[in-house]
This record gives sequence, structure tokens and C-alpha cells, in this order.
Amino acid sequence: MSALDPFYPVLPDADWIERLVPLGIRLVQLRAKDMAPDELRRQIRRSQAVCAAHGCTLVVNDHWRLAIEEGADFVHLGQEDLAVADLAAIRSAGLRLGLSTHDGAELATALAARPDYVALGPVWPTVLKAMKWAPQTPERLRVWRERIGTLPLVAIGGITVERLPAVWEGGADSAAVVTDIVRHERPEERVREWIAATEARRSEG
Repeated sequence: MSALDPFYPVLPDADWIERLVPLGIRLVQLRAKDMAPDELRRQIRRSQAVCAAHGCTLVVNDHWRLAIEEGADFVHLGQEDLAVADLAAIRSAGLRLGLSTHDGAELATALAARPDYVALGPVWPTVLKAMKWAPQTPERLRVWRERIGTLPLVAIGGITVERLPAVWEGGADSAAVVTDIVRHERPEERVREWIAATEARRSEG
């Protein structure tokens, strides 16, 4: 079993992280978009503080320079960010690295960077943003599982609590979730449902 927690919420700002991490989240990504550098720094610091207080691992999306400067533990990069990132600096700072993939070529690029996990998506259709890739389906998770061996695999895109069995059957170690929480009418209740639904998976680790 992967060292990654099976429940991996991806949240848009520190307000969300401060709101939900205390409920028992153990792994969370700060995916802050369209913010000035000073505000991003404040967002990272606030997120780090609440995660440290609650034993949660914080993953910073995209902003690897700020992640290094602020002493973060983990950074997640998309393929475009990976192409311009200083991997030597990231590794020298002790940052763990997660990478997004959508097809075989991107997977090869990701594996060459020796990441700490690989994410595949979108597994199902997503309303989060326009995607040039068709839904990957849980069957593609099985292909990725075979190709990456024991490297942790994160599934993302259209994932809900109800779809978790297919995620696990596909070989994923962790389910990244965005809209099923932030667009839910009762986010706190939904987080508790996610934690309960992944508890058995967590205990296997």
C-alpha cells in the first residue's frame, strides 16, 4: 500500500484548507490560481500552519519556487510546469514531487523525472476545467498500474465517494477530489463521508 493517504482533496485556497483539514484530512493539495506572488505566499503559510497543527501533509500545486522558499514538503506539477521546473533545486530542497499525466508520452516524461507519485486523469468527465483529453476510464488506471510498478498512483477527475470501488479496482492508491467537495452543498458532511469511505483502505496501509 502507498504511503499516500487514499483521500486526497484538492482545495482552491487557504480558507478551504482551514475549514476542512481539522475534520481529519491527512493529505491535501493547495491549488491556488490567479493570485499575486505575495498572496500565494500567504496562502501557503496559512495552509502550512493548519496542516502542521492537524498532522496533514500539504502539497503545493505548481508554485515550486515558493514551495522551496517556504519550506514545503511536497509539490505537484503539471506537464507544462514540469518542462520548465528546476528538478535539481526541487530535490535539493527535499521536496517530494507529484506529477500529472494524461497519455503515454506524458507518463514517460513523468517517470524520467523520478516522481514520488504519478496522477492520471481525468478518469471520468470533469466540470472543473476544459480538458483536451477524453475521460481515461478506470480501465486506463490498470494500464498505468502495470507501467509504473510500485510507484504510488493517484486517480483524479470526476471522482465521487460512490465511484471509489472502481478507483481501487483500477489499482489507484489515492483518489484526488475537487468538485465533489467544493461544489457540494454540505462540504463538511461530504468530507466526513469521504473519510469514512476510505478508512478501510487506509487501515490496509
